[in-house]
Amino acid sequence: MTAASPTKEAKVGPQREKKPRATVVDLFCGAGGLSHGFHSEGFDIVGGIDTDEACRYAFEHNNDAPFIRRDVARLTGSEVERLFVPGKRRVLVGCAPCQPFSTYNQKNDDPKWNLLSYFGNLINQVRPDVVSMENVPRLLNFKDGSVFRQFVDRLEASDYHVVWKVLYGPDFGLAQTRSRLVLLASRLGPIALPEPTHRDKYRTVMDEIGALPALSHGEADEADPLHRTSRLSAINVRRIDASKPGGTWRDWDDDLVAKCHKVETGRGYSSVYGRMKWDEPSPTITTQFFGFGNGRFGHPEQPRALSLREGAMLQGFPRDYEFVPPGKRIQFKAVGRLIGNAVPVKLAAAIARAVRSHLENAE
Repeated sequence: MTAASPTKEAKVGPQREKKPRATVVDLFCGAGGLSHGFHSEGFDIVGGIDTDEACRYAFEHNNDAPFIRRDVARLTGSEVERLFVPGKRRVLVGCAPCQPFSTYNQKNDDPKWNLLSYFGNLINQVRPDVVSMENVPRLLNFKDGSVFRQFVDRLEASDYHVVWKVLYGPDFGLAQTRSRLVLLASRLGPIALPEPTHRDKYRTVMDEIGALPALSHGEADEADPLHRTSRLSAINVRRIDASKPGGTWRDWDDDLVAKCHKVETGRGYSSVYGRMKWDEPSPTITTQFFGFGNGRFGHPEQPRALSLREGAMLQGFPRDYEFVPPGKRIQFKAVGRLIGNAVPVKLAAAIARAVRSHLENAE
């Protein structure tokens, strides 16, 4: 299939003339995906907090807000309180690291899972007007649902109105089949989750990245350093040439199939070494989306895996979002981690619109 002109879409969220009379603090902010959704809806971001120094440039440069390198487990309510602007509504948002709750973590022994409890502690200390929490759907069943239930119970005991639901990214304009658990809570009265905006027509891989310059594997676009691709081995060049959009390694000749997939224990792992389809949303973007063998991350047409820019755009980041200071060496693993761990920006913008509508009604 040959790339055609992608469907035009306005930037995430309209920048309205009247800004919300509210300020936002983002816990576990990462590269700023959640904050950027709120920023695009006119909210003032007054601070992003994370332990990863690699997030600083991306967060600060794109969100006009300071990055504070702190461990949320050691953060005090008074430190968060000082970030908010007096006289304005206070919105506390966050996405505790999702790896402990992921299906990829089978042992469930990662000490990070209790960061959600620290989030709850800070909410009780600060008592912001509105809270938004986003995470993987599996959190609902983690430890028989007790971790999430305790979080909700603490909010309700502190007089918050709480709603939550698993939201499907494509319903909100995300060209990626990603589902996320979204919780909203308010001390101002009942609050509603965002309503789907794109159920009639999902955005596709073509819509999102179809207009980007063509690349081969191991190449970079001179005009955009982030539009660069990882190099393929000789065998993977042959494999991607033999791959078709939406297919699997089962479509290949036997000499191309990896030994691990020929044994009984590996035959069920078909969600690797595949090309995406132009006319559908992409699969879930992970932290290793730039590797052809790491999932169905092959370009629909070109002989390569996704570029870093393409992964970011499929995560809803605008095309000009910067992750690395100008002139600094771009490392695939480091930038891929920032992109794959981010809250999808278009879903974040939908959450921000719901919060904005709630605040306007409360006024």
